[in-house]
Amino acid sequence: MKIRVYYEDTDIGGIVYHSKYLNFCERARSQLLFDKGVDVFNSEQNSGFVVKNINANFIKTATLGDLLEVKTKLKEYSKVTITLTQTIYKENDKIFQMDVVLVYLKNFKPSKFPEELLNYFNTN
Repeated sequence: MKIRVYYEDTDIGGIVYHSKYLNFCERARSQLLFDKGVDVFNSEQNSGFVVKNINANFIKTATLGDLLEVKTKLKEYSKVTITLTQTIYKENDKIFQMDVVLVYLKNFKPSKFPEELLNYFNTN
């Protein structure tokens, strides 16, 4: 997913705030599911996923006006969690990478990750 860096993403020097990289990755994860027609939070079943853990590596900076690309790949999975690697590129240069562990909740309790969702993340 391509993301443009706007004023709201930067400090006075035009450098992206560290927390914005997490926002960009969250937006890309959500968009990946929206593009496939997935209801990210199923209110009828009180189900969805939440972040359990993030391991982030800030490699280089992005600045105001940059066009970034966020790529998401399935790294590993278990019964109730998946780990995704999300990488942000600026002109083919890797500038940020994180592993994010997601837990699937149903009725606000950890539950088996639906095969359908797993397949969506596995194909990207």
